[in-house]
Amino acid sequence: MNRMDPAAITSTYGELRENALTRWNELWNSGSPVILVGAATCGRAAGALEVEDALRQEVRKRGLECPVIEVGCMGHCYAEPLVVISKQGNPPVCYGQVNPVVAEKLVRDYLIGDDPCLEFVLGAMESNDLIPSFDDFPRAAYEQKILLENCGRIDPEDIDHYVAINGYSALATVLTGEPDKVIEEIKQSGLRGRGGAGFSTGQKWETCRKSKGRTKYIICNGDEGDPGAFMDRDILESDPHSVIEGMIIAGYAVGARNGYIYVRAEYPLAVHRVEIAIRQARKKGLLGRNILQSGYSFDIKVFHGSGAYVCGEESALITSMEGHAGMPRHRPPYPATNGLNGKPTVINNVKTLAFVRHIVSKGVEWFRSIGSDQSKGTAVFALAGDIVNTGLVEVPMGTPLRNVIYDVGSGVPGGRKFKAVQIGGPSGGCLPESVLDLPVDFDSLSEAGAMMGSGGMVVLGEDKCMVEIARYLLEFTQRESCGKCTFCRLGTKQMLGILDRITKGQGEPEDIEMLDDLARDVKTGSLCNLGKTAPNPVLTTLRYFLDEYEAHINEKRCPSLMCPELIAFYILRDKCERSCDACIGTCTVEAISPDKSRIKVIDQEKCVKCGTCVTSCPPQYNAIIKVSPPSKVEEYEKNR
Repeated sequence: MNRMDPAAITSTYGELRENALTRWNELWNSGSPVILVGAATCGRAAGALEVEDALRQEVRKRGLECPVIEVGCMGHCYAEPLVVISKQGNPPVCYGQVNPVVAEKLVRDYLIGDDPCLEFVLGAMESNDLIPSFDDFPRAAYEQKILLENCGRIDPEDIDHYVAINGYSALATVLTGEPDKVIEEIKQSGLRGRGGAGFSTGQKWETCRKSKGRTKYIICNGDEGDPGAFMDRDILESDPHSVIEGMIIAGYAVGARNGYIYVRAEYPLAVHRVEIAIRQARKKGLLGRNILQSGYSFDIKVFHGSGAYVCGEESALITSMEGHAGMPRHRPPYPATNGLNGKPTVINNVKTLAFVRHIVSKGVEWFRSIGSDQSKGTAVFALAGDIVNTGLVEVPMGTPLRNVIYDVGSGVPGGRKFKAVQIGGPSGGCLPESVLDLPVDFDSLSEAGAMMGSGGMVVLGEDKCMVEIARYLLEFTQRESCGKCTFCRLGTKQMLGILDRITKGQGEPEDIEMLDDLARDVKTGSLCNLGKTAPNPVLTTLRYFLDEYEAHINEKRCPSLMCPELIAFYILRDKCERSCDACIGTCTVEAISPDKSRIKVIDQEKCVKCGTCVTSCPPQYNAIIKVSPPSKVEEYEKNR
């Protein structure tokens, strides 16, 4: 590779950025208002495209000069669809849960009439300011956005937006120096892989660079198969160029000329926007042959994954890319020395690669100043489950779980109590309230029996049965097992069978010891990390919620009133309103009928435990309850 004079690379990039800045300034400094619509997958699911269409029609109808721009996810998924309006002389105003009718009103009353419509402003009631910004939200004190800083701020389908805010400047800097220097910077930064394993990124790159052979590859792992996790998808949808820039820098560092973004086909919007970003980068000379006139060539293709959970494991991912069933391989050799098509291959997670440009631009010491001793930088979590503020959050490594759940996520809704948090996807652990002051980092979570994983965080309220949660998670991992190794294939099946029996009231006292033994055998004997971590939900629920297992086995009772076989529905005679037949009308199996005095009675033989009757019973009566064990119904009847 023959590089040009560093000044020529700098000049080529400078011209690109100058052109991008011109367009950027025309957008934001023209005096016209600008409307941003959060149109990532979460926004679209909530109706963002209909809102966008209503905004465009109303702007056109009113003859206004006002661009309406699709941006990515802003992180506040609980308030989608989100719309941000920037009007000259006023701060940007963010509106939450916007519908087409509200969208038309915003154009009429704010853009034309100067009424900011405070009743629709997100967070207005929680802030001392009339028009709060995202930085005014209480959660902002705990967040530090690095990977998510561009999400919701730029048009992911317009490369000039990215270049205008210094995008690809890190690449231009790297191309004027030596590859070994880049690897040393990444090593010194302490960046660890964000895909779950937490391996040193710099060490992986160095191993690949030193491996023999002219052909090497960079693979971005965007498979992200964990239920409830959508961090990688969000970055690919909202800021795809940050990942592409990181891949090119990685390729330059290790001597690779080809890269692949492996993304599951179930992410159509992510695929669409990444493919657009790749085409635009090629057109600008930032990807392909002779990047920025430097003499270095690197190109990227998108590989569509088929949705197999095991393909999130790097060796299984490679196997699937080679045209075979996605199954893990024995290691060593590791992909860094023997990967795709037998060539040295670096596989990094989406978030890992997106960090690279920041480290190059802001320096090693800046990155090392964030996080804990052994886990540097920030962690991105997808908050889901029983939590008020669902969505994305980025906090420094080492932030206590309590801050993430209560200060950022605002705790469990409906006044219910917190019970557990499940971290790290279906192979993660379930942690109770007693460990909420645990710092969020790779090592602390591992010691507690959980793991960082890719960043899924599912909060569980007091009404969740931890035995059923363990069964549900194990059912997923057992179904997704590739079946290559016996411990994972048969061990998880046996464990699932035991959990099935326990949740149906058929468990025996010896099942607890058997579950523990099986879980540890599967953990030790499985080939890949997906099999090794599959028992985590069982081990952590046995460790922290043993009393629930004992209640299911010894008392045939589900304390959380969740397991269908261990509960029954009962209508309280003194609360049932004779003139109300709401429960009768909603019962799909006709299990409810009135007695001679018009008090409703549930036929326990017919009841399918769907719970529809509970939700249909008017709140002023609240006459239907769940009881466990089912034999309690007989006690109630005797005491009438």
